[in-house]
Amino acid sequence: MDIVIDSHTHTVASGHAYSTIIENALAAKHKQLKLLCTTDHAPQMPGAPHYWHFNNQRILPRFLHGVGILRGVEANTLNVQGEIDLPASTDQHLDWVIASFHEPVFKPATEADHTEALLNVIKSSRVDVLGHLGNPNYPFDIEKVLRCAKEFNVAIEVNNTSLTGKSRKGSDVRCSTIVEVGKAVGVYFTTGSDAHFCEEIARLDLAIDLLKQHGVDEEKVLTTSTSRFLNFLLLRGKQEIPEFETLYE
Repeated sequence: MDIVIDSHTHTVASGHAYSTIIENALAAKHKQLKLLCTTDHAPQMPGAPHYWHFNNQRILPRFLHGVGILRGVEANTLNVQGEIDLPASTDQHLDWVIASFHEPVFKPATEADHTEALLNVIKSSRVDVLGHLGNPNYPFDIEKVLRCAKEFNVAIEVNNTSLTGKSRKGSDVRCSTIVEVGKAVGVYFTTGSDAHFCEEIARLDLAIDLLKQHGVDEEKVLTTSTSRFLNFLLLRGKQEIPEFETLYE
């Protein structure tokens, strides 16, 4: 399975990451990626950048070191209503929106609360992908949420960092179940390194292995093709990116 996009990466702006967008792009080039999603933490995460960091991403070149740059965010799911921590006015400036649970922002609650929050964030139409769902602190009704994600064309992330055992410990078993159910339901998957340092860019080996283990069709893995990924964004209602014209083919 050839991955050409890293859909979840952080820069020093996130407050607890250690590389710049330039360093990340250079690492992506060396690792032969075609596209890089830059997805710093949204404002409610301690140490995260403010509103203007995300609204001003329009100044970023569409290519850095020959790698296409997708302007994004890892937003925080705030509550059971499925709200995220950026105003709707920011959406027009973003190509790619991840929604994730983070303990400092959404205190772990009941399975019912987590399920309701995920269903509502999917239905909000503001997010393109659900991030690191394997976190055992946030159990939810997997089949119910994934069927909703399929209906609303929201992708499911397979987060490589969650599979390393170094972060969100205990995620590996839940991630396996999520991929198994996701395959049966027919969701779209993405693969994200969740890199917080440039050397982690494109580190996706564990995510790839898990998808292979469950026999997920490559056509359901958005990050295997620039065309697949960018056309998914069109399916989500995003505007075509003129600079990436040849990458839609």
